[in-house]
Amino acid sequence: MRFSVALGCVPLLLLCCAPSVGQENTPKTTSSPLPSKENFHLFLLVGQSNMAGRGKVTPADQTAHPQVLMFDKSGNWVPAVDPIHFDKPKVVGVGLGRTFGLEIAKDNPDITIGLIPCAVGGSPIATWEPGAFDKATKTHPYDDALKRAKQALPAGELKGILWHQGEGDSTPEKAALYQEKLHALIERLRRELNAPEVPFIAGQMGQFSESPWSEARKQVDQVHQDLPSQVPHTAFVSSTGLKHKGDRVHFDADSYRELGRRYAQAYRQLQTTDSQP
Repeated sequence: MRFSVALGCVPLLLLCCAPSVGQENTPKTTSSPLPSKENFHLFLLVGQSNMAGRGKVTPADQTAHPQVLMFDKSGNWVPAVDPIHFDKPKVVGVGLGRTFGLEIAKDNPDITIGLIPCAVGGSPIATWEPGAFDKATKTHPYDDALKRAKQALPAGELKGILWHQGEGDSTPEKAALYQEKLHALIERLRRELNAPEVPFIAGQMGQFSESPWSEARKQVDQVHQDLPSQVPHTAFVSSTGLKHKGDRVHFDADSYRELGRRYAQAYRQLQTTDSQP
């Protein structure tokens, strides 16, 4: 099933060879044509800090792959190397996005994956509504994501929306509204991006023994788990067995990579299911 989003093309790709970790050398740049629109599969990455990623970056995480690109802060298509996100530059690190892209790229050597990073650390779902402002980052998470998506989409075809969020809504008052807000967000993104059946994949918050879940967090988690049975073309990704980086909130780098593989498997399963008559 294809999800055609927008017309037009972007003529040039700005390729940046990322420096090794710890280096501050200015990367070399060259120009190269983007793949054809139908062979450029785009994925929107939204949510809060566990989507942005807080894992430790290694040189391997900054190794460019010709089939996996990202839409950077300046609006250029560049090699997808960690950190992909830029919501909080002092703490952002390895996330799930790059591994997801590498996994999907392996499935088809003829396609290129384009990641559109838009997550904002600490953002509750109320900031993922039109006009909402996030004071901590001085951004408008939903409005900014929509603007970046519309800038990126003429180059390719939107194939999925990846969501990891929920910690910011794990209070009794917010959790009670979470299902309504998440379902509305999915419908709104699909409508605004002209992609009514685009897959939406939600990941589970960290299950860390040192931080038992409150009833409110369990309620938010249940909303995520119930998505496939309540909203068409959605999937849920478990975090069972994954570890935190020492802060009891964020996954460690290896767990982010595993989470990326799990998102990729959920996407494959959705493709199989949606292609059946």
